[in-house]
Amino acid sequence: MTLKLVLPKGRINTKVLKLLSDCGIELIGDERNYRPKAYGFDLEVKLLKSQNIPSLVEIGQHDIGFAGLDWIKERRSEVVVLKDLGFDPVKIVTCIPEDWDWQEMQQRPLIVASEYKNVATDYLNKLGVNYQLLRSYGATEVFPPEDADMIIDNTSTGTTIRANRLKIVDTVMESSTQFVANEKALDDPQKRNQIEDLLTLMQAVINGRDRVLLEMNCANEQIESIVDLLPAMRYPTVSPLYQDKGFAVKAAIQKNQIKDLIPKLISAGATDILETPIRKAL
Repeated sequence: MTLKLVLPKGRINTKVLKLLSDCGIELIGDERNYRPKAYGFDLEVKLLKSQNIPSLVEIGQHDIGFAGLDWIKERRSEVVVLKDLGFDPVKIVTCIPEDWDWQEMQQRPLIVASEYKNVATDYLNKLGVNYQLLRSYGATEVFPPEDADMIIDNTSTGTTIRANRLKIVDTVMESSTQFVANEKALDDPQKRNQIEDLLTLMQAVINGRDRVLLEMNCANEQIESIVDLLPAMRYPTVSPLYQDKGFAVKAAIQKNQIKDLIPKLISAGATDILETPIRKAL
């Protein structure tokens, strides 16, 4: 059975395509092709703007898709989040002109500009301020001070905000790319199996990106100290060397531990240390 997959165009597309490629799924088509052909998995693929994806997955036009958490919340979409991929993290923030006083502003009526009508409304109502909300369609940061008192917008680095002489005064929410599914698609046993297989592949790739395979040799009397140092996924693999001249040891290690671990292994007697990238790990 063919799964209907919707992919985002734009900023978050690059990392999603790389993830699928590392899973063994290749999409063939030029940059203007909104319906690329998928090879390596039974998929019918369409590319759309990220803003539209949550609603279309919710109503069953597509079985699965990738979208930012911000647009899932903004569309109030009832989709099943299968995996927070953590790609392209952004914050939805409240910004005002850099020389204005935030506490004083909350005591008077405000004009607020945002692309996020629902997210902004929920936030402003909770804040308890008197406001008028203007829906923006891009370039929200240029509204203040002439056309709005404040904005609610997304940012990854804050560079554009600072360039427009604004400052962040509050964080509304944090967002990153989510792998989502239609609820009814998961009720279909065949589709569910395929979705779970795809999710397993993606998890294997993500695990592999976080780890390297570390291999080394050591003398017989040093094996216990070497094994004690290794934070393997479960247990390291230990094999006797030719003519019982020691042991070969290998383990999948998180990349952020390697810098401190290798000097300790050398001090404990490890030799012939090799570090190898991992494509998938489960």
